[in-house]
Amino acid sequence: MKTIALAAGMIAPPSTKKETRLQQDSWQGSLWLAPDFAILHGAVGATASHAHYAHQLMLSTGAPFMAELDGKLHTAQHLLVESLRPHAILSAPAPMLTIYAEPQRLSGAALLAAVGSAGAPSLDNLAAALQAQPREHLPDPRLRRALDKVDALLSGKVSATVIAEAAHLSLSQVERLFSAQLGLPVRQLVLWRRLRLAIRFILLGSTLTDAAHGAGFADAAHFSRTMRSLFGVRADRSLRQLNVKLLD
Repeated sequence: MKTIALAAGMIAPPSTKKETRLQQDSWQGSLWLAPDFAILHGAVGATASHAHYAHQLMLSTGAPFMAELDGKLHTAQHLLVESLRPHAILSAPAPMLTIYAEPQRLSGAALLAAVGSAGAPSLDNLAAALQAQPREHLPDPRLRRALDKVDALLSGKVSATVIAEAAHLSLSQVERLFSAQLGLPVRQLVLWRRLRLAIRFILLGSTLTDAAHGAGFADAAHFSRTMRSLFGVRADRSLRQLNVKLLD
């Protein structure tokens, strides 16, 4: 997978890393949440280095931002980071439009196409352009059955054995299927979907503890560690100042 800078930028020397890192990690603004993508518009705080399953496309509405990608520092106004690429936001002086998309439904190329067709970048334009993009579909019905079972079990224990039975596969076969077609082993895919569900609960008003339990985490601390690991920010500081709109 490739990490693509859409606008000309420069690679900053490693010595500037600590100087440019923001001191806060809160996000502020509006978040539009669809079943397979989300768009965040507003102030973006610093993140620790992290890698998550979603494709991420960052668009500055003004001055360039600084980000770390695979250990290198870049300054740009537009940047695509595809699924599972290590990255961090170090400095974002202007409000940002940031798109997150589920990789089995929308490719990095689809995000670029949506931005290209949206005209002036805005929440309305980007949401309409993303909704108009064709979706990718999992060709293997066994994998679709397995993912349906994962989602049905997220509030409690998710057993790999039960997932394998739903897909009519052995444990080793279902692990190979997830790794080959989704890019993640079963356990990590379940963790990603738990995190996605817990974030949704918090955005809709649940407490950190209730969201964690509702998504099947052992406790709020487990959820917070996962949020920090996969998004590089603290859940208690990053989700409370967002105005949320749900899209069909």
